[in-house]
Amino acid sequence: MIGVILAGGKGLRLWPESRRHRPKQLCKMVGDSSMLDQTIDRLKLAGSEQIVIITGDDLLPALKKLVSQRPDAERIDILSEPQGRNTAPAVGLVLSKYLNDSGDDILGIFPADHHILDSEGFTQSITLAQKAAEQDYLVTIGINPQRPETGFGYIERAQYEFATLPDVYSVDSFLEKPDLPTAESYLTTGQHMWNSGIYMGKRSLFMGEFRKYLPEVYEKIIQGYEQYLAAYDQLPDISLDYGIAEKSDLMAVVPADFGWSDLGSWNALAEIHPADAHDNVFCGPDVMAFDSKNCLVKQVKKSVVLFGVDDLLVVETEDLILVAPRQKVQDIRTLVQSLEKMQRHDLL
Repeated sequence: MIGVILAGGKGLRLWPESRRHRPKQLCKMVGDSSMLDQTIDRLKLAGSEQIVIITGDDLLPALKKLVSQRPDAERIDILSEPQGRNTAPAVGLVLSKYLNDSGDDILGIFPADHHILDSEGFTQSITLAQKAAEQDYLVTIGINPQRPETGFGYIERAQYEFATLPDVYSVDSFLEKPDLPTAESYLTTGQHMWNSGIYMGKRSLFMGEFRKYLPEVYEKIIQGYEQYLAAYDQLPDISLDYGIAEKSDLMAVVPADFGWSDLGSWNALAEIHPADAHDNVFCGPDVMAFDSKNCLVKQVKKSVVLFGVDDLLVVETEDLILVAPRQKVQDIRTLVQSLEKMQRHDLL
């Protein structure tokens, strides 16, 4: 398997930890290594002999530096998009780069910003997905839902698994982010899963699906890598989900439960750290709370003391401190946009 890592995102909802020069995939959100390093290590354990990282021109120097410091740097390629055009054109970039290579490798498409608790369980799910991909399916990983989540898309699987592939199901439909009553109903069916954004399939199958569903991208792919890059501004801004997966009749899904978290907001980070008796979550070695509850603190150097406060988010970085109500974490993107309008580029 060639592990393709999508690492061009900005992570605006995790500001101020995630910044223009250091978006969340380069941050140490959990543990002592960056999320991108953790993703690379996880894919190697799952059997990836080659890693391809897709990023943007603005992040290319930082990613080259990160990769150069790894002992396995020779196994890692970095491809850079001249501009962000969403995930389908990013996958097309990989296909154009390796257009004339011999063989029909399985490509695994993985976001760079997922946190996985159970690496062994992840490897087992990826191994099963590879077996399905070898039988000419385009395979995704569906995460068994733990709660009625309204911030994720969902996958509805068929009722029965494939006869020749135990624990692999055909996909009945992809579903948009639901409202709360709908999300609660999904928990009861046993057939609805969170959409992880992970896809696996033979290179030839990806090519065929692009030819069928995104012919305007396919025509650029077959012209080769340099021509594809030159035509990048002509490509549609479309995700792999919308462009291919939701239309394909070759989709299969592997249900999984390996402690997956899409770290899309500060509240998601809180879910993977233990809370104290008052539902406070502290990420850092020197945080104290008195008469305070339901607070989330990311602390690095400065000691943080909470006194008589509830439902606060506190994030310390090397140059600023963010304090906000927990219920406003999903709106941090709009805060960043306000800072952009104020031309506070020093904070972005």
